[in-house]
Amino acid sequence: MVKRLFDIVVGAIILMFAAPWIVLLAVWIRLDSPGDPIFRQRRAGWRGRPFVMLKFRTMRTDVDPYGMSPQSDEDPRLTRAGKWLRETSLDELPQLWNVLTGSMSLVGPRPLYERQAALWTPRQRRRLDVKPGLTGYAQVMGRGSLTHEEKIELDLLYVERHNLALDVKLLWRTLIGGVTGDLDIYEQRYSLERNRELDASEVDRESSLPDGGTERL
Repeated sequence: MVKRLFDIVVGAIILMFAAPWIVLLAVWIRLDSPGDPIFRQRRAGWRGRPFVMLKFRTMRTDVDPYGMSPQSDEDPRLTRAGKWLRETSLDELPQLWNVLTGSMSLVGPRPLYERQAALWTPRQRRRLDVKPGLTGYAQVMGRGSLTHEEKIELDLLYVERHNLALDVKLLWRTLIGGVTGDLDIYEQRYSLERNRELDASEVDRESSLPDGGTERL
């Protein structure tokens, strides 16, 4: 109950001050590239219940919405506005509406795809015991430099330790990180398992080349 009250009060205050910027950013996104400035996607919420997460669109509309997250600002899928929005984390501002309507919290594990949740172990599914958040442990402890598995472990740590003082601390660190640009926003080591698969496929590809591993362009 205290956490929900905190979400409503603080979320409403942030939204009140951010409203003019949200309008300006939406106009900029629309002028920068064709398509709806708001991106909507189903995610796994509290106790696995699906909900529609909102955020500012940062990619072109002709790309796979469930593809891999960008690994650098040179990703051709990103729009010019999208690069800046991601680097400042302002692309998440529309999720304040998710917070006020109760499908998200200001602080908690980031909402992931439903298909990802279906692959978790019973222990990993404990991250669904709290509402997903705008920010959390994983976002201030490494974000893009962490693997998917490492992020889940930090999410589970939050589930075990969460309290109002911790939420305030994580919100503050997120704000400072966004202003200073210290947050590693681009995925660098997405998944240990995926990295092993990519490494194996690379070895198979090179061994199949006629000259023993040197690809000619």
